[in-house]
Amino acid sequence: MKTINRTIGGVFREVGLAAQQIGRAFTRALSRMSWPALLASCIMMALLLTILPLALTLFAIFLLLKIAIALIAGHNASKHVHENKEQ
Repeated sequence: MKTINRTIGGVFREVGLAAQQIGRAFTRALSRMSWPALLASCIMMALLLTILPLALTLFAIFLLLKIAIALIAGHNASKHVHENKEQ
């Protein structure tokens, strides 16, 4: 019967073994690739590492701008409504 409560050292050992297996599989795949395939994979990885974070950052910035503009417009509209009620 397996125990559910494992020690933190056992968990780290298991993570380390999994990382070693992934590393070995990665190096085997790289060693079997031809030079054009290796070049194409490097270009694709470079694009993913540069364009994807840029797109996510721009999305977050524009989303925050939209929320800020909506808050300001809502505050101004409620202020305008209260001023008209007082007159």
